[in-house]
Amino acid sequence: MELTEDQLKVAEIELQRQLPQSLKIYGFLVLRNRVKSDPYIVLVDRWPQFSVIICKPKYKQKTDLFKDTMVFANDEAILTETLRNSSVIDWSRYLCLGITLPHMELVKAVAAERNVPNNQLSLCHMMILEDVSKLPAIDCSGICLSSLAESHLDLVNQTWKFGSNEGAARMIRNMVTNFPSCCVLDSEGKPVSWILTYVYCAVGMLYTLPEHRGKGYAKVLISSMAKNFSGQGYPVFCFIEEENRTSYQLFKGMGFSEDPSYRETCPLGVSTKFSSTLTSAPNLSGEREQGSHLCRQRL
Repeated sequence: MELTEDQLKVAEIELQRQLPQSLKIYGFLVLRNRVKSDPYIVLVDRWPQFSVIICKPKYKQKTDLFKDTMVFANDEAILTETLRNSSVIDWSRYLCLGITLPHMELVKAVAAERNVPNNQLSLCHMMILEDVSKLPAIDCSGICLSSLAESHLDLVNQTWKFGSNEGAARMIRNMVTNFPSCCVLDSEGKPVSWILTYVYCAVGMLYTLPEHRGKGYAKVLISSMAKNFSGQGYPVFCFIEEENRTSYQLFKGMGFSEDPSYRETCPLGVSTKFSSTLTSAPNLSGEREQGSHLCRQRL
């Protein structure tokens, strides 16, 4: 069943009780219940005591394929039946499915039943800042901080590893115009370093222009966003790919920690009847096959 606006608020409270495993969808609902964003459908297997909750985008155009379908479940048998339900998961389209590592084999098995090829594109640490007081003291003197604006979209899109196409541009526009962001401005008022918020409330897309690196801007931005989030009652977390040791050490040094038993992974399903259409999309499949989930943090 699809949740109403009032039920989404109740679901947020229930998911808070199941942290940290539910953090991604909990974070999505925290933002969804407070700010405007691209439309999503939120489904549960039953109400009010649900075992599976799925947040999936409303596909209006081909570039919406950039958007995650997010899944949280505490019952594998019910999750299996839910994934098999074609009215819930449309296996005939290119699918970007974010799911926890323990459920990976289950998803692969259901995809195999439908002869849908799938790829695990990234394995991520979930880093959480439990207490904002753990942030180290950061000297921000002489640094001009602001939020990103629509006039900065091209810059962010061009510098993002998976940017420079229409799908990425739409995703970044949604992030910049609807969710918290922070940037460092130079003397001419132009961004030289920035951090954004994903639709599921994780901070990410942290980037500093090469000529401005080594000045501590990343730490300033992380600290500023963390304090902002904490003040609004938002969870403070991010996903970092396992091979990205630089970012892992950066966030760990900022007071973030992880649950070693938790990993987030992302398979993709591309049906044979949709794959020919996919090739006309703006380089979606090629980018995703570079070994990083493009809806994940590249910090």
